[in-house]
Amino acid sequence: MTDKSVGNNIGFLMTDVLRLMRREYNKNSSAMTLMQAKTLLSVSRYPGIRQVTLAEHLEIQPISLARLIDQLAKTGLVERRADSADRRAYCLYVTDAAAEQLMKINQAIGEVRLKAFDGLTVLEIEQLQALLEKIHHNLQDDPSENVS
Repeated sequence: MTDKSVGNNIGFLMTDVLRLMRREYNKNSSAMTLMQAKTLLSVSRYPGIRQVTLAEHLEIQPISLARLIDQLAKTGLVERRADSADRRAYCLYVTDAAAEQLMKINQAIGEVRLKAFDGLTVLEIEQLQALLEKIHHNLQDDPSENVS
């Protein structure tokens, strides 16, 4: 990019869009917080993920994740199992009871997307996705990472 004025506000705009999408989710979602939902979705996507790895992916402290997992386990949505390779570590799995909650989360996310993408064509949404993926790739420490 040669013209330094081009793109000056994109980072702020992306941050604000994310904030507004979070606000919309929180306004319309069930009793589950956004962080609980992100945690449950991540455990669902990566069955057997270790707590420390999940904390890194969610960019939160392990102790904060432990509290979130405690809450999700207490409600019967997630279970910890000892890691067979390291008894000090736990692997996380969603329970069968999580299916309904995951469906509600995905529905709430879908509603936010519908509102956010209102007035955009399918082609514009695909272009936006492709551009954001390029930016994501450019900023990754390790290009082999593919966890969103």
